[in-house]
Amino acid sequence: MYSEFMSTPERLIESTRELLWERGYVGTSPKAIQEHAGAGQGSMYHHFKGKPDLALAAIRRTAEELRAGAEGVLGAPGSPYERVEAYLRRERDVLRGCPVGRLTMDPDVIASAELRAPVDETIDWLRERLAGIVEEGKEQGQFAPSLDAEEIAATILATVQGGYVLARASGSPAAFDTAVRGLLALLSPAGRGLG
Repeated sequence: MYSEFMSTPERLIESTRELLWERGYVGTSPKAIQEHAGAGQGSMYHHFKGKPDLALAAIRRTAEELRAGAEGVLGAPGSPYERVEAYLRRERDVLRGCPVGRLTMDPDVIASAELRAPVDETIDWLRERLAGIVEEGKEQGQFAPSLDAEEIAATILATVQGGYVLARASGSPAAFDTAVRGLLALLSPAGRGLG
């Protein structure tokens, strides 16, 4: 499954990331991680103190990747509206859900301040990044001056996370796409009578 050149700790982290996304924390047993990674029990405990330590490394990696992917479109050239649109329309595995957002529904992750920290930091970073782009758009006249940047950033995040839920519930990415189109229509200059 993994490259022969990938180190054992890397295989363990990648396996844990996949299993957390698919099964959640409770459903991700050390045995399942070891089998998925093709690593023995001794290897796992040689590199990590235990499941919580490995899960933390996996959650941090997932959070870093999500931030890098988001920054790739939010920091790209284009107007503030175009960058928000690119973020909303970027390629996602909609039916699997958000690998970070899904962790907020995992009671074991939420109950652990240590495991929850990378999740909270990522959501806070994304909300702040989006709010900054909305502020930039207001200054350029692309977004109405009356819009509250923090509220719009929260709405963008809620649309994405809620879109995942709707898509998973219906078994179709169409629900996600509909939510994105609706939000973009509200944010577009033409939709607000500015265009």
